[in-house]
Amino acid sequence: MARGDQLGRQWTIIQHLLSSRRGKTAAEIAADLNCHLRTVYRDLEALQTGGFPIYNEKIDGKSVWSLLETAKHNIPIPFTLTELMALYFSRDMLKIFKHTMFYDSLESFFQKLKSTLPPEYINYLNQIQKTLHVELKPYRNYEQFKEIIELVNQSAVNKTYIDMTYFGQGRKEETRREVAPYKIWFFDGTFYMIGYCMLRKEIRIFVVDRIREITVTNRSFEIPDDFDFDRYMKSSFGVFTGDPRRVKIRFSEDIAGHIKGKIWHETQRLEDLEGGGVLFEADVAVTEEIKAWIMKWGARAEVLEPASLRNLILQETGDMMKLYEQQTAGPYIKDDKKNKG
Repeated sequence: MARGDQLGRQWTIIQHLLSSRRGKTAAEIAADLNCHLRTVYRDLEALQTGGFPIYNEKIDGKSVWSLLETAKHNIPIPFTLTELMALYFSRDMLKIFKHTMFYDSLESFFQKLKSTLPPEYINYLNQIQKTLHVELKPYRNYEQFKEIIELVNQSAVNKTYIDMTYFGQGRKEETRREVAPYKIWFFDGTFYMIGYCMLRKEIRIFVVDRIREITVTNRSFEIPDDFDFDRYMKSSFGVFTGDPRRVKIRFSEDIAGHIKGKIWHETQRLEDLEGGGVLFEADVAVTEEIKAWIMKWGARAEVLEPASLRNLILQETGDMMKLYEQQTAGPYIKDDKKNKG
């Protein structure tokens, strides 16, 4: 039996005992977990050995297992023990915020959380954590942008304009801008700021780590009542927005299950095709992001509509072919042959 399965089952037993007023018999726990009675007895014994305040007593001739009331009520309102456990397990996921004010605050919170839980629970959680690891990559190192993120967040909360020097990746130039920061958005490992740009006279999306200089002003603003972030980003397949187009992509059988197993866009529609493939449809802006997503599936994805997106893929694959054809007799191929064996 996998160690993770055993620990997960034992945690479930703790949850069941916490939620029960009168306690539970081993047979009732076995029925709840759909496992053998002997397995439950082994788990209860392991939990007791681990220091959990679990005891059993005779009630109406039955041996009933319970948690000491002091353990049940040692958790401050408004959190339950299971809610605190869930928060504790989220630590790995939050490492992507390292070197930001958000991560520092979360670390402080987790230290307080750790001091709240009884020692036997901390020991048990540490055991389970050895079998559970969450890692999100890639993500940026925001240590050098920590102050900028704090100032943007301060301005967004207080609704005050910022003056900033921003480096535009497209034009490769710096511009001075006055921006009303509506929202800080963390997406795919990157911090963004969505706000009204006085230079462009429209709502724009800024990459926080491209802000070179920033000054918080005392000039206040109000977010328009008709601004809705979800609606603003609806056509986006990632970060970039634009006029939505109906996109149709045919995926081959070998990756159909993977495509059907995730929500790629809120407007997506999936249709099974003869032969095992799947047809993906969504209303999204035709940008570099949807092109890159399609390209990563290689020959297992074919764009059917619109023609403009299909042509973008054709152009990209054509450029790739030219690049590799030029390298056919180049040093890369020679090095590979030289290093064989």
